[in-house]
Amino acid sequence: MQTAYLLLGSNLGDRLSYLEKAKHFITIKCGHITKESSIYETAAWGITEQPSFYNQVVVLQTDLAPETLMQTLLNIEEKIGRKRLIKYGPRIIDIDILLIESVILNTPLLTLPHPFLHERRFALLPLAEVAPLLLHPLLNKNVLELLEACMDTLEVKKLD
Repeated sequence: MQTAYLLLGSNLGDRLSYLEKAKHFITIKCGHITKESSIYETAAWGITEQPSFYNQVVVLQTDLAPETLMQTLLNIEEKIGRKRLIKYGPRIIDIDILLIESVILNTPLLTLPHPFLHERRFALLPLAEVAPLLLHPLLNKNVLELLEACMDTLEVKKLD
């Protein structure tokens, strides 16, 4: 059993409903969600002329190997209705693996830790809520330290 930290995002349609659907399918297909961050509204990153995202981090206990987990998450995105049309474009659901404990991996399907985690406030803020002292295995800094050093200035606000 390993602990995986996933970032969920949605910026089209009923964003809250898509996050809930993703969590439902993750629980059925991947393992047990033990913690959830608050939901944050975030300006789009990359292609900025699109609706804002709702983002949430979930902590998952899973028996799946990292690449199997990633493939399962891609299948869940597809089942919910995600179409991959434009890189960094609008999407009804996006599920990223941020970290799996101290696993370091670089394959065509998956890079762990997520290669841009330390550059993205919208990932670090909810991750800091559920695992503030979690250590980044390559940078040897915890999530709070990464957040403090993050240069990203996009607005990230907690939903009420």
